[in-house]
Amino acid sequence: MSGVAAEAAAPTPIAWRQIAAITAAAVAVFAFLRWLPTGTNLSHMDFRATGANSIEFCDPLNPQFISVVAVRSPVTMTISAAPVGGAGQEVRAVVTLRTASGKAIAPEDLLITHTRRLHLLLIDPSLTDYQHVHPEPGEKPGEWRFAFTPQRPGVYRVFADFTPAATARGLYASVDWNAGAASGDAGTAPRDSNPVVERDGFRFSLATGGSPLRAGQPIDLSFAIVRPDGAAVPMEPVMGAYAHLVAFDEGRNGFAHLHPIELDPLQRPDAQLPLLKFKLTIPQPGRYVVWAQINLGGREVFVPFWITVEPAA
Repeated sequence: MSGVAAEAAAPTPIAWRQIAAITAAAVAVFAFLRWLPTGTNLSHMDFRATGANSIEFCDPLNPQFISVVAVRSPVTMTISAAPVGGAGQEVRAVVTLRTASGKAIAPEDLLITHTRRLHLLLIDPSLTDYQHVHPEPGEKPGEWRFAFTPQRPGVYRVFADFTPAATARGLYASVDWNAGAASGDAGTAPRDSNPVVERDGFRFSLATGGSPLRAGQPIDLSFAIVRPDGAAVPMEPVMGAYAHLVAFDEGRNGFAHLHPIELDPLQRPDAQLPLLKFKLTIPQPGRYVVWAQINLGGREVFVPFWITVEPAA
């Protein structure tokens, strides 16, 4: 009886094949999971610049103007694009990011900040055309693709704003890119101090408190929108907030990227008079343009305000 029971309990050839198939599938799944990227291969040391005058990380609780061009960044950035036909024509370009040691910076090496891994801030020589684009990863590690339509002629300065996963702190890089000659007369854009801008049925304002703005002292900014006809302002979130401000100096040496100081950046402002507050510290006196970026009814709008910062008292 025992021999018959043992024979009955022995696996059949079909059972052996099933066991082998399940084992092979499990091994394949394990190998696939091991192959998948599990995080960044870069370390904190990959984002350290050697030598003096290295770029400082930005403190989000005390936003300041960052002199990106004047200091050494641990990240090199290059841009390649087809020949530029002129202002007003779309350009498809590839930006490449590498550490100081030449390592490519891939998507898994960057954290998502304000809904994106990589932000590019493009500004023309007259500071009258500012655009904010979000490149997508390319085919090769370190390559990021984006489309851009320059509205002015000349050499644009491109700032990259990103946060390495290895440091979890904001970092920056910059490069110049030639948009070519203008297609026709580009004209001269106004650069006078302008606390109020009216456009497309909206009145935008940026209040600075009335007293002279001083270098090195915190500046309180209040950004508001109204419709002269009294209708509601159709504000929608953009990059995780209801408005963003970006300040550039005349020499395009750097920028400051500001977010509302409200505790909940996604709390919808008052529909009749949206009002958002910001803080900024500018270390050097001079002329600056502050660009507001908002989403009105699904359409992104950029509005410039010129301010003057006086020397420290």
